[in-house]
Amino acid sequence: MKPGTSLTSMSGTPQDGGRLERLAAAVTRWSERWFPDAYLFAALAVIVCAGGALAIGVPAVKVGVAFGDGFWSLIPFTMQMAIVAISGYVVAVSPPAAMLIRRMAALPRSGRSAVAYVAFVSIVLSLFNWAISLVFAGLLVRAIARRDDIRMDYRAGGAAAYLGMGATWALGLSSSAAQLQANPASLPKALVEITGVIPFSDTIFLPQSMAIAAVLTLVSVVLAYYSAPRDDRATVAADLGVSLDDTAKPYVRAQRPGDWLEYSPLVTVLIVALGVLWIGHEFTTKDPLQAISNLNTYNFVFLMLGMLLNWRPRRFLDAIAKSVPSVAGVLIQFPLYGGIAYLLTKAPGIDGATLSHHLSSFFVAISSQTSFPGVMGVYSAVLGFFVPSGGGKWIIEAPYVMQAANDLHVHLGWAVTVYNAAEALPNLINPFWMLPLLGVLGLRARDIVGYTFTQLLVHFPVVIVMLWLLAQTLTYHPPVMP
Repeated sequence: MKPGTSLTSMSGTPQDGGRLERLAAAVTRWSERWFPDAYLFAALAVIVCAGGALAIGVPAVKVGVAFGDGFWSLIPFTMQMAIVAISGYVVAVSPPAAMLIRRMAALPRSGRSAVAYVAFVSIVLSLFNWAISLVFAGLLVRAIARRDDIRMDYRAGGAAAYLGMGATWALGLSSSAAQLQANPASLPKALVEITGVIPFSDTIFLPQSMAIAAVLTLVSVVLAYYSAPRDDRATVAADLGVSLDDTAKPYVRAQRPGDWLEYSPLVTVLIVALGVLWIGHEFTTKDPLQAISNLNTYNFVFLMLGMLLNWRPRRFLDAIAKSVPSVAGVLIQFPLYGGIAYLLTKAPGIDGATLSHHLSSFFVAISSQTSFPGVMGVYSAVLGFFVPSGGGKWIIEAPYVMQAANDLHVHLGWAVTVYNAAEALPNLINPFWMLPLLGVLGLRARDIVGYTFTQLLVHFPVVIVMLWLLAQTLTYHPPVMP
C-alpha cells in the first residue's frame, strides 16, 4: 500500500472492509465537506429557538432579553468543563503516564489483541475522564505501533482508542449531564425548578446505568477484536505515511536565577501537599460518593494529580498551554447554550406557556411512560449528530425532556441516563470529538470511521433496547429541590 493511502480509499482489495466500511467513509467525507464548525450549530440553535419563541407570540424585545439574561448563566459550568478537559490532558501527557504507556504497550501478543486491548483501556479511562481517555489511548496506539514483533492495524487501533468517547464516557464521572444535575450551583435556575438536584446515585451509579456501561464495554471490545484485520493484512503506520518518531526534547535546566522556581519541584510539592490535606478532609467528612459528585472536587483532584505527575512547574505549564486549544469550543459555545436555555424557559408566549412547555407537551403526546426512554433515546442520538456537545446539548434538551419525564412519571435519574447513553452514539461517526485523537495519531477521520461506524450499527439497537427495558425496573420520584 502506498504511503498516505487509507483503507477507505481502496476498493476491491483484500484489505477492503466491504460495503459497510465504504458507507462509513462516504458518511465521513460528506460530513467533513459539508459540516461547519460546531459553533455554527450552537449559533443556529439560538436562531431556531428565537424563531420558535416569536412563533408562539413572544414579543421580540422579550426574546432578546431572555437571550441576554441567559448568556452568562452557565459561566461556572463553562469553567468547570474547561478544567475537565485541561486536567485530563495534563495527566495523560505527564512523564509517569509516558512510562506507564511504554510498559502497557509491551503486553499485547498479536495485532488484533492489541486493538481489543486499546479499546478496553480507552473505555475504562473514559469512565474517569474523557480527555485522559482520548489522549492516553492515542499515545498507547502509537507506542504499540512502534513494536516490530507484532503488526497492529493502525487505523483499527485508532478507532479503538476512540471508543471511550464513542461508547461510555457519558456514563462515567465526567458526564456533563450527570455532573450538572448533581451540582445545583451550576444549574440554570429555570432548570432547577423542573429537575431539582439529581445525585450520582440516581444517574451514573444506578445499577441499571452501570449495567449498560458493562454491556457496552464487552460489546465494544469484542467488535474491536473481530473487526480488526489479522496481522498479515494489517495496515501499519508506515503504510499510511505516519511518522512514529516521538523523541522528546531534553528538558533544559534553569539558565538564570529567575528560572529556578520554574524548574524546581519545591513549589509543586508544597501546593500538592495543601491540596492533599483538603482532599483528605473532603472525603473523610463527607460521603465519598457525594464528595466526588461535586464537580469542583472532581476537577481539584485531577489538577493536583496533573501537577504532581508533571513534577516541575515549567513542564506543568507547558502541558496546560498545549491543552488549551481543546477547550476553545466550550468557552465560546456554552454562553450560547445558556441563552438557549432561557429562550426555552423564560419567554412565555401569548398563551402564557414557554417554548419548553410546548416541546414537552409534544413529547408527552407521542410517548407513554413505557415508550418514553426509547423515543427520547432515538431523538437525543439524532440531535447529538448536529449538536456535538454533551453539556451544552443537555442544556438545550433538559427543560422539555425533563418536564416530559415529570409529566409521564419517568424516573428522573434514568432520563439523564437515557440522554447520557444515547448522546454518545453519534460521536462514533461525528468527526468533531475525533480531532484531539486524530492530532495525536496523525490520521484523518475517514481512516478510522469505517471501524467506528461498525460499532455504531451494533451499539444503537443495544443501547435503545436496554434503555427501554431497564426503565421498567425503576420508580418515579418527584424532583428534590436544593
